[in-house]
Amino acid sequence: MTPFLRAIRAEFAKTLTTRMWWVLAAVMFGYIALLAGGLAALFAGIESGAISPDAAGTGGQGAPPLGSLPPLVYSFASSVGYVFPVLLGALSTTGEFRHQTLTPTFLANPRRGQVLGAKTVTLFLAGAGFGVVALLASVGVGALVIGAFGVDPLLGDSGTWALIGRTVLAMAMWAGVGVGLGVLVPSQVAAVVIVLAFTQFVEPLLRFASMFTEVTAGIGNYLPGAASDALVGASFFTIASPTGTSTAMLEWWQGGLVLLAYAVAATVGGYFVSWKRDVT
Repeated sequence: MTPFLRAIRAEFAKTLTTRMWWVLAAVMFGYIALLAGGLAALFAGIESGAISPDAAGTGGQGAPPLGSLPPLVYSFASSVGYVFPVLLGALSTTGEFRHQTLTPTFLANPRRGQVLGAKTVTLFLAGAGFGVVALLASVGVGALVIGAFGVDPLLGDSGTWALIGRTVLAMAMWAGVGVGLGVLVPSQVAAVVIVLAFTQFVEPLLRFASMFTEVTAGIGNYLPGAASDALVGASFFTIASPTGTSTAMLEWWQGGLVLLAYAVAATVGGYFVSWKRDVT
């Protein structure tokens, strides 16, 4: 076994021997299932006529056009669930600094770049696993609710499966972003605060504000969450788009490159800022 593969095995052991990964996965599943199921019931009910638009408080505007609802519901896996792989990546890295486990790690393998590369690969794969769990919630629950109202869940559509595959990729890349953030900001408390503040408040406000003009809409497309939605190909943020304003997302591959750039920039920056420094 090569040293790099041994480093990856060691990183998997560090991740899987703690409760952190399954606690985050369980909370993520419940959170996404609740949101995806609720939204699916609301709009599928309106679309099928079981719920009147006025009673639902939509102002009589109805639901998204037939065929757009299932991807919208399924995209909850990444559009609201991406914070969990980011936290997983950040906590797995900042935990090394907090508990001083980097010292024996670097003694066993002094090639720090190799250690960071192994951690990135490990968390990328763990993020993909989180993507599968998130999809079990959004697609599993969402499709059941949509089908219960007599609306086609589009599970036989190739576009749906392309969205599912890109969602797994997006969640894996978000874990990589988390690793980079954890290296860039070694303080565990600071990293968690940054993740929660940015993902739950700062970026949603910036994205909503950017929708009101063509210029700001173009800039908003390059925010990390918007890039992730572009990679996946659907987002509930399209509901909030002001009428008459074009907020077309990037192409899926462009969104993937933008998200990758965030992960690489954070990881490389963190390598030079903190990873190469004395950790004793």
